[in-house]
Order: sequence, then structure tokens, then C-alpha cells
Amino acid sequence: MAKDNATDMAALAPVRALAAHVERGLIGHEVLVERLMTALLAGGHVLIEGPPGLAKTRAVKRLAEGLAGSFARIQCTPDLMPSDIIGTQIFRPDGGRFDFQPGPVFHELVLVDEINRAPPKVQSALLEAMAEGQVTAGGVTRPLGDPFMVVATQNSIEHEGTFPLPEAQLDRFLLHLDLGLPGAEQERAILDLVEGEARAAPVPPPARLDRQAIHAARQAVAGVHLAPALKDFIVRLVMATRETAGTAEEGLVEHAVSPRGSLALAACARARAALLGRDHALPEDVEALAPDALSHRLVPSWRATSEGLSARDLVGRFLGHVRPW
Repeated sequence: MAKDNATDMAALAPVRALAAHVERGLIGHEVLVERLMTALLAGGHVLIEGPPGLAKTRAVKRLAEGLAGSFARIQCTPDLMPSDIIGTQIFRPDGGRFDFQPGPVFHELVLVDEINRAPPKVQSALLEAMAEGQVTAGGVTRPLGDPFMVVATQNSIEHEGTFPLPEAQLDRFLLHLDLGLPGAEQERAILDLVEGEARAAPVPPPARLDRQAIHAARQAVAGVHLAPALKDFIVRLVMATRETAGTAEEGLVEHAVSPRGSLALAACARARAALLGRDHALPEDVEALAPDALSHRLVPSWRATSEGLSARDLVGRFLGHVRPW
């Protein structure tokens, strides 16, 4: 069994090398890189929210550099149509037939930039792709690639001409990250990094991860041990969002976390543990990931909003009194 564990952990070495490459081109985004790699290992999608200029797109592009699969970027605008991302039927006059021309969603890694600028019809088309790994066009259902990962970004400070993502769409994201502006020390390091890149040749990425390598790494993640007590901790944390009567959070939750939240948190805990070189998950994995895995699945009440409490704030409060043991 020890030999099998060593073999499984070896399958994660290329993933850690890729994480190091992505991190080298970013400043102050260690958590962002860890969450991207966690989602890659768990087979989920990521929503990154934050003001412009925080290297959200840069991070995804660096991730794409290290993957052997195809990469596409979709720049969302209010006039975007579902066929622009799914694909469309093209008439071939020479053969008198219609052929399907696949859209960018058929790539293995898809960056959906400013997703909240896409109209609801486009968001619905993405919902099927993200949830089912397939798209339906012209009455025909076509499977997407495996692996298939969507990383979406949205601007947190500009709301004019946007279409907020509905809860059903948010729930399809494994993780939702909320990025903030860097401090003075990080800002100076960013200046040095950009200046250094302009003077020197770019450092090539490590050997690109192909489909087999990603599947092997995911198989290793599936073997990470999640103790019964840790599963109970995840369940108690999620149940705390539903059973608020008689607690300090009573009346603050409009819609609690669904069972998909428990599944997402467990999968992410396994992936993070494997990424950090462990064959077992720890409470610290759950506590670190809970805000990003649960906050977009929880809807605060009007009372909570009036008190200035966000969903992320509420998850932090639940973590404060739901303890691992």
C-alpha cells in the first residue's frame, strides 16, 4: 500500500511543477494559483471576481501554457449569442448539407472573461456545458472534451450593462475567489517583475500536462483519505447554514448551502491535500477552502445585507463556532 501511495503522489509532481510556473509570473497570488490547481485536480470550474488589473486573465493564460490541451478565450459582451460560444451550423453549397462548426467551448480550458456581461441566454448555454460536459445545438447533443475546465472572471466594481449570474449558474462553479488589491510591498514587486520580463527572455513552462497526466493526478487525488470525523465536520458546517434557529445567525440566511456544497468542499479538501504532498486531508484544508467553496452557494437575507454582511462573512462566522472535533 505504501508503494501505491508513493506512485500516486509521484503522479502529482508535474502538477506541482506547473503550479510553480504559474506562480512565478504572479505576485501575491499564491492562493489563486492553489485554487486553480485544486479545481484542475478536482475536475471543477472556477469563478474569479475582482477589480480590473489584478492579473486574473494572466493567471489563466499561464495555466494554459502548461497544459497540452487546447485553450480558448471568450470575451463576453451584451450582444454575444449562444452560437458564438457553442458553435453553429454552416451550409456547404458544394455538398448541399449543413456541417456543425464547433465554438470555443469545445476547447479543454476555456477562459470566459467578464462573464457577467454575457446575456442570460449565453449564461444558460454555458450552464449545460459546465454541468453536463456537453452542449446541444441543432437538436444534436455533443460531448465536450475530457478534461474540460471553465475559468470565468467578473469585474466587482462595474455593474452597468451587466447580467448578474443566477444562483443556478453560480452553483456550477466549484470555487468562487474574491481578489483584493495588493499592498505597497506587492505593488513594488509587480513593477520589478514586469520590468524584468521586458528585459529577459521568458522562462519556458515545464513539460506540458497532457490528458493522461491529468487523469493520473486525479486518480491520485481520489485516493486521498478523508477521515470520517472530517466528513462530519464538513456536514456540520453545511448544516449550520440551514439550522440557524436559536443561533447568532438566525434570520441572516435566505438560502442555505445545498448538498453540492458538501461534495465540492470534500473534493477540494482532497485535491488541496494532494497538492501539498499529503495522502490525507486535514481540518485546515476544509477551513481554508470553505469560504471559496461555500460562499457563492449561500444567499444572505435582506437583514444580513442591511447589516453589511456578505455570504463570505457568514461562512466565516459559521467557521468560528463549528469546530473540527
